[in-house]
Amino acid sequence: MKALLLIPLLALTGCYTVAKTAVDVVTLPVKVVAAGVDAATTSQSEADQKRGRELRKAEEAAGKRDREWQKACTKAEKRGDPCPPRPDPTL
Repeated sequence: MKALLLIPLLALTGCYTVAKTAVDVVTLPVKVVAAGVDAATTSQSEADQKRGRELRKAEEAAGKRDREWQKACTKAEKRGDPCPPRPDPTL
């Protein structure tokens, strides 16, 4: 008697697997397109973060050029020479 109850349960398990596979096959193209669109577009917050990184790098480079100029100016003054021209901070 118990064996008769197990047969329909096993059959239903197969149906569930087939149905789930069918749903996965149908939704796969949608997921692929969505992933492609997400990868190709940049959100506003991502753009802001990128711009912030670029600004920080530019500020660091300007600071480095200014420190190097200060060193060169100090050395030149010790020798009695005029300071070299100050670097442009916008470069």
